[in-house]
Amino acid sequence: MNVSFPTLTRTAAEALVDQLVLQGVERVTCVPGESYLAVLDALVDTDIDVLTCRNEGGAAMMAEAEGKLTGRPGICMVTRGPGATNAAAGVHIAAQDSTPMILFVGQIDNRMRGREAFQELDYRAVFGSVAKWVAEIDHPERMSEMVARAFRVAMQGRPGPVVLALPENILSEPCPSIGIPRIEPVRAAPDPQVMVQLGAMLGQAKAPIAIVGGSGWTPEARQDLVDFAERFDHPVATSFRRADRFPPLHRCYAGDLGIGPDPALKARVDAADLILLVGGRLSEMPSLSYTLLGVPKTQQKLVHVHAGAEELGRVYQPDLAIQASPVTFAAVLAELDPPAHRPWAGGTEQAHAAYLRWSGEPRVLPGDFQYGEVLAWMARELPEDTILCNGAGNYAGWLGRHYRYRALGTQLAPTSGSMGYGVPAAVMAKRMFPERLVVAVAGDGCFQMNGQEFATAVQYGIAPIVVVIDNSQLGTIRMHQEREYPGRRSATELVNPDFAALARACGGHGETVRNTAEFAPAFERARASGKAAILHCFLDRRAQSHARDHLAEAAS
Repeated sequence: MNVSFPTLTRTAAEALVDQLVLQGVERVTCVPGESYLAVLDALVDTDIDVLTCRNEGGAAMMAEAEGKLTGRPGICMVTRGPGATNAAAGVHIAAQDSTPMILFVGQIDNRMRGREAFQELDYRAVFGSVAKWVAEIDHPERMSEMVARAFRVAMQGRPGPVVLALPENILSEPCPSIGIPRIEPVRAAPDPQVMVQLGAMLGQAKAPIAIVGGSGWTPEARQDLVDFAERFDHPVATSFRRADRFPPLHRCYAGDLGIGPDPALKARVDAADLILLVGGRLSEMPSLSYTLLGVPKTQQKLVHVHAGAEELGRVYQPDLAIQASPVTFAAVLAELDPPAHRPWAGGTEQAHAAYLRWSGEPRVLPGDFQYGEVLAWMARELPEDTILCNGAGNYAGWLGRHYRYRALGTQLAPTSGSMGYGVPAAVMAKRMFPERLVVAVAGDGCFQMNGQEFATAVQYGIAPIVVVIDNSQLGTIRMHQEREYPGRRSATELVNPDFAALARACGGHGETVRNTAEFAPAFERARASGKAAILHCFLDRRAQSHARDHLAEAAS
């Protein structure tokens, strides 16, 4: 049967925007540039929400956050040269976090290519080691084709970022705009015979554990995983910064394999005779620098489930490899019959009890502001659907240990460990879900990487709450420095602005918090203000040594 799609004669820029509309794109982040003015003009005639950001890095991180929350590509547009290189941090996050994202980059007039024209870059060379696919529109008539392909590549298999370069002269040229329907990614499903093999391996196991991570999860897939765990009495751990993949208070939850994990969880993985790795790659951070399992052959039997065939056997050679998305695999997993004898059942209860002990009472820190007590208050008082965002730093380790992410999509944090992520991620999350509470937690150094996006939030009436933990230093690096070069401080000291005053100067709400008792009332006032808000919290610098002690405890 012949199928025809409507075709219009448009400019290439209009054809690009037509595809965004057809693919259901609701918002675009950008820093405007003269190299893609034709695209900005074409967006005027749509209902697409265009967010003008303060820096391309923040814009790219916002788009990546949308990809995390929706499973469809977040869209970012930046200009050529420095605009593109500023955005690279967000592209790298999308790559390491397996997040669908498309970065459209303005490009020089292609008739000048190779002359090192103004802000000229070879984008295939610059982004080739980071993005899943990098291309340049060489002919206007291929615009619809290339944009559609970008959506499919970004979502299919292991999701990731795509970079499309847009030569300035091509954008205004006429071309056909082909109406390509909304693209849905192909999801690999497990072979039935492979699932029979998995069932047999589970039936023979004495101490199995599942480790779940990666992207592409849905609430239904998460519930299917919970159903499997309940019927099998099977312990489930989550991978680094994927803690929302399993309910933390469920009796089968064994904890989070993050930086400095619970020694009891590490010991449980060491003692396991079967590891079911679903969705994740068990890369450097959750594998404790590739020491948790053997490479390339693990000491435990390994079943690795991943949507990307290229990831199966890339690092670990599994005993059973299953190419499947979390959605298709979890649906079939929920239908497996548990063995009559489950010798590991008692250990599942012990694993959950160990997690509760590890994540429970936080240690007391020097000074008047007890960060652990603040996190405990947040865990008790914030709604279950609160979206919590963070970047990187020692402050984030406390979140991983003591905050409990109770619903899927409530943890926005980069597995790549990129600083500066929390604020732009929170701006995007609150833009998408204005009815939900969105909180960014950031260290003083982390905040200042992309804190200017707070002004973006104010401009558009977006109201996240940003909690800045200020210890006047780049704490993680200082911690490593103390360990490697004791007594020799270098390049880790910070002299910070008054962050609460900065919030007010931008038109938001600002509060200063110097002791634990001040935090909850300040938080409630910030929430009631209806404005973007910053709570500037002062943490005693001596607390730094406790971060070092925590990692030493976890490594012991």
